[in-house]
Amino acid sequence: MCELMTIAAALIVSFLYFKQERPSKALFATMLMFWGAALMWSVDCVMSFLDNEGLFDFSREDTLLGAIILAAGIAFYGVARFIETRRAVVKAA
Repeated sequence: MCELMTIAAALIVSFLYFKQERPSKALFATMLMFWGAALMWSVDCVMSFLDNEGLFDFSREDTLLGAIILAAGIAFYGVARFIETRRAVVKAA
């Protein structure tokens, strides 16, 4: 489940990044983090499939892990955006 959640988050953040005229570095870093997590779990899903297990894990623990990763990505974006904004304010002053 965490694989599907991170792919969805990566697609949404990528859409937001490419939609903006002047995208922020914080959004770019968040996009790369979600795509990296999606790639990592894609390899895990393929290895599970090759070991004759299910392709996706729909357990409660896996869903909780996906929610934690989404929350961490959103928190990272908030902190990175705050730092980016503060630097712009200090540079302008």
